[in-house]
Amino acid sequence: MARRQRVAYRKRQQNRFSMFLATLVVVLILVLVGVKSIELRDKIDQKRTEAAQLEAQIEAEMQRTLEIEALGKEVQTKGYIEDVAREKLGLVYEDEILFKQDK
Repeated sequence: MARRQRVAYRKRQQNRFSMFLATLVVVLILVLVGVKSIELRDKIDQKRTEAAQLEAQIEAEMQRTLEIEALGKEVQTKGYIEDVAREKLGLVYEDEILFKQDK
């Protein structure tokens, strides 16, 4: 009988140790999953911030594109060409009289 009790005691001890190891492994896995989850949340927040910045840049570039298109249409008008010729090149029509100011 004593032998059976010793064998049963050893099996119980081994069973407890196995359960302890299994519990330890599960707890470690849960800790690792929690840590990685936090890291992924941080990355998601960073990517959202980056996406918002990129959206703002896209909006700014779209506005700039509209301004450039408007300027392109304005540059092609006869009035703009005449203004540039007068101001930057100093050109005048043949029948115009040019008055210069003394400095």
